[in-house]
Amino acid sequence: MTFAISILVFLHILGAAAIFGGWLANFKTPTVNVWQWYGALLQLVTGLALVGIYEAQDAELNHIKIGVKVVIALGIAVAAFIGRKKVKAGQEVSTGIAHAVGGLALINIAVAVLWS
Repeated sequence: MTFAISILVFLHILGAAAIFGGWLANFKTPTVNVWQWYGALLQLVTGLALVGIYEAQDAELNHIKIGVKVVIALGIAVAAFIGRKKVKAGQEVSTGIAHAVGGLALINIAVAVLWS
């Protein structure tokens, strides 16, 4: 089980890197790239899987922190979905949507690291 948790944590971190890195790469011309969308989905799936595994092991979890992180992750996923939909339609992605994806990712990373 330790190996599965390590793989999930690795993928979870890659998802965060895809979202945040994509935001920084496009900071001057804000948009939502496909890797930010994939990263948002990867964050949601791996985060929920990790919580499920830890719950099954009767580990002590901070449910308030997890709830906050899930709400932020859903915000990221919704903003990334809207941004990707606009890109596919050939429309310009608003600065607010593009920065919401990256900014919320930064907040979610800070919550994960700083909330103990």
